[in-house]
Amino acid sequence: MLSDADAVALGACVAAGGVAVFPADTVYGLACDPENADAVAKLYALKGRPPDKPAAVMFFDLAELGDYGGLLPGGVTLLVANPERRYPLACTTDPETLGLRVPFLAPVGRPVLQSSANLAGGPDAQRLDEVPESIRAGADLVIDGGELPGVPSTVIDLRTPGEWRIVRQGAVTREDVERALSRPR
Repeated sequence: MLSDADAVALGACVAAGGVAVFPADTVYGLACDPENADAVAKLYALKGRPPDKPAAVMFFDLAELGDYGGLLPGGVTLLVANPERRYPLACTTDPETLGLRVPFLAPVGRPVLQSSANLAGGPDAQRLDEVPESIRAGADLVIDGGELPGVPSTVIDLRTPGEWRIVRQGAVTREDVERALSRPR
């Protein structure tokens, strides 16, 4: 996991326009400044990810977000309506949708664009040595957080008010999602 010192280093790397490999609460990830076009391009290039495929923005402070039914923080990525078109580099194909995530991690001090630290379509990394060497060599910072659970976040589409659907099953079960979203608020 991410220690307080590692969180500070990650925040500094991102603030300087770098790309970092870091241990998330699910799998190893890549992080950069979601508003720095060069950093976003580098992250996508390291992964071999098509530039039109969206990435999520990871927040570390729930106060920056609205109420999402008790799902956050946790092992979920939420697809939410983004009428303000925040973080356009994260959602080039559909700027009115934002993927957001709030992990169980030490605060980094700023939101980051994040994606799993694997080659596009490749397996998720549970340990740092499973992150492809080309990604580790090309990153500006590499943080070893030991072995992680190894299951990526569950992606949940919440764009339609009162409705939800799981886009990708992952760390959080359908039953847990249903329980969280059916609780009175």
